[in-house]
Amino acid sequence: MLSPQSTEIVRATLPAVGGAIGEITPLFYNKMFTAHPELLRDLFNRGNQAEGTQPKALAGSIAAFATALVEHPDTRPDAMLARIAHKHASLGIAPDQYPVVHEHLFAAIAEVLGEAVTPEVAAAWDEVYWLMANALIALEDRLYEQAGTPDREVFRPCRVVGRLRETDEVATFLVQPLDERPLPAPRPGQYVSVRVQLPDGARQIRQYSLSGRPDQALQFSVKRTAGVVPGEVSNHLHDHVGVGDVLDVSVPFGDVVLDEGDSPVLLASAGIGCTPMISMLAHLAATGSRRRVVCVHADRSESTHAFREDLAQLAAKLPDAATHVFYERPEGDWPAERTGFADFSGLGIPEGATAYLCGPLPFLRASRAQLLAAGVAASAIHYEVFGPDLWLGQD
Repeated sequence: MLSPQSTEIVRATLPAVGGAIGEITPLFYNKMFTAHPELLRDLFNRGNQAEGTQPKALAGSIAAFATALVEHPDTRPDAMLARIAHKHASLGIAPDQYPVVHEHLFAAIAEVLGEAVTPEVAAAWDEVYWLMANALIALEDRLYEQAGTPDREVFRPCRVVGRLRETDEVATFLVQPLDERPLPAPRPGQYVSVRVQLPDGARQIRQYSLSGRPDQALQFSVKRTAGVVPGEVSNHLHDHVGVGDVLDVSVPFGDVVLDEGDSPVLLASAGIGCTPMISMLAHLAATGSRRRVVCVHADRSESTHAFREDLAQLAAKLPDAATHVFYERPEGDWPAERTGFADFSGLGIPEGATAYLCGPLPFLRASRAQLLAAGVAASAIHYEVFGPDLWLGQD
């Protein structure tokens, strides 16, 4: 892994680089987008850039990788790398893009840290970067091969063959490839990237979890988003895409997938985070699984809860399943224990359970803390985040 000399330099300079990474990453993106405006227009999420979440996610991944190298020199952080590699592969990232990132990232580091970046320090951090980059390139090449897209052309033109209204804010799209060649079979919990051309000419990309059975028509669900930086692609899909329209859809990717064992399963979600959980639950029901399954979902109210009926119907098909739904502001006559935020106490989490979580970051943090306190092993808790992973590398 990292050479002994570089290890000592990185260990000594990690506090300084880590302390300045919040200043380095925005400058890096500014430099890169100035030199390559097409990257912001057609690849990077403009909303995440405006909100600052993408720079924070990059900062977290670099700091986590460097920390892992110096604290555990004989172990590569494969779980973290796999998470990033799947996201990159779903966008069709190519090896020749890594030198572009390197050029502008190191220019930003030099500008922020100034004379502290001696040739020795620059060489040590250069080693860190290329260890991470080359590991990602190798993982991404493997993912492209497995997906049947060694040329990295992961997008296929697909026709929308169905559109369903789940709630006022959530719509489900069913798509089929135009050439009728089947897409690689997804695994329960995976996602696809969807690329659309916006009115200003930009071709923006977003990832959406698959929300149906992996062996049936490809379907993904989209929540309309508001706020200071509205979701450009999500709102475009809601407002302008219907049956008969054509979308560029990637082959499925994602590392948070339902395992094929027979251990108990906990599926916990909040809001639109229910989509990968519904896919997993649909797979369990379709295969006649006899596993113990506990489903927990938190939402604002009944009317905002997408796949509410599906949750009940699918769980009813399983011989050993229980559902627990919590609403912040119930609209009906619900028991008191289902009012408020998700509370895992008293739900009878089975021993040896594998947990899958999806939802906003506060929900993930609170849920993971409760599960750890309940005795669920940290290695048995898996999570999916929509958008940049601001939790990457954290315990």
